[in-house]
Amino acid sequence: MSQQHPSRADYRHFQPITTRWHDNDLYGHVNNVTYYGFFDTAVNTYLIERGGLDIHDGRVVGFVVSSSCDYFAPVAFPERIEVGLRVGKLGTSSVQYELAVFRQGESLACAAGRFVHVFVERESGRPVAIPDGLRAAMQALLVAEPA
Repeated sequence: MSQQHPSRADYRHFQPITTRWHDNDLYGHVNNVTYYGFFDTAVNTYLIERGGLDIHDGRVVGFVVSSSCDYFAPVAFPERIEVGLRVGKLGTSSVQYELAVFRQGESLACAAGRFVHVFVERESGRPVAIPDGLRAAMQALLVAEPA
């Protein structure tokens, strides 16, 4: 990803998350794969609460098709974190989220990543246009795309 060390000011929304006992690995910090769970939790909480995503019975679901993460500083249980969220690219059926993990109250990120959702019809698995409610929620997080 080769991302610069992001700061809190770079993000539009913050989702608080409490680390859990079993997030720590043998090295005494949150294991790298757990950050992807933090990202997924932050995005889906936002989409459910702000965009009306129905994860149980909705006609449209989002599939993750690409993801990455860069790590700058360790996080460990029992720290409280906040995941910063913004949208870098918004297409017809796909969206690229850009995320960062911050210790509560700190201005520089401990990790930063991105993932791409492609929205598909649940039954067929075929790509579909992002529904209006979800699109509006994503547009609220959209940062200016480079020209």
